[in-house]
Amino acid sequence: MKGEARKAAIAAYKERKATAGIFAVRCSATGERWVGRTPDLNTVQNRLWFTLRHGSHRSRTLQAAWHRHGPDGFLVEDIELIADEAIDYVRERILKERLAHWRATLDAEAI
Repeated sequence: MKGEARKAAIAAYKERKATAGIFAVRCSATGERWVGRTPDLNTVQNRLWFTLRHGSHRSRTLQAAWHRHGPDGFLVEDIELIADEAIDYVRERILKERLAHWRATLDAEAI
């Protein structure tokens, strides 16, 4: 990509709408689940896989499972979309509440 095409791609990326929500990472080999919250569901898998590939994810149990089963054994699932809130702290409070709900419902560890 050169010149104007690159600039247009960068501008389109910056203008895209982020969707906040709750997600789950599932290990297909064991059925284990980890649940997390994010301000942008569209980018969460890339961020997770990067930290897991480099051995730097903060969840020791998820990192250990990743080492045992490899990247092909995991799937990221969107669990719940959060309505767009104009005020960040309101969205953050809702995400925390919904994360607690889904952790209990799915009997999953938080990430």
